Amino acid sequence: MSDPRIRTAQAHDEEELALLDRATWSTLHAVMPRPTPPYPPFFDDRHRPEDFLVAEDGGRLLGYIRLARPTPLAANAHVLQIQGFAVAGEARGRGVGRALIRAAVDRARERGARRLTLRVLGHNTPARALYESEGFAVEGVLPGEFFLDGRYVDDVCMGRSL
Repeated sequence: MSDPRIRTAQAHDEEELALLDRATWSTLHAVMPRPTPPYPPFFDDRHRPEDFLVAEDGGRLLGYIRLARPTPLAANAHVLQIQGFAVAGEARGRGVGRALIRAAVDRARERGARRLTLRVLGHNTPARALYESEGFAVEGVLPGEFFLDGRYVDDVCMGRSL
């Protein structure tokens, strides 16, 4: 695998992104139930192609990251939030996730953000380590916020300045 090309998603990526999203579903990072048919559209009014960066190699999408405003409030307009992140199983451990996070940081700066935040499940050790290595710090923990696979799981709020 060569270095992936990071680009803004386009409408024609919808089917491949939906397949990737379903293939990577896991209670390690998902709080919603496993998707079942009929599947909703991947893109909609709140999830527009221009909100997503994708990692592409050889014409295949290997991952995506979504940037969105955490609230519609003007007083919060300087903050962007990672609200979706997935890397194909075969591409994990090859720098795809790191490339997407770095591209998201750059895109957030381009959009004038001063902070970038995210939420991650407490038991998702690999993601937390990646985020910390890219400058994110734990800014709060909601203990036992979710009940997944028969146990309570913390919701960890992380952020970094831009």
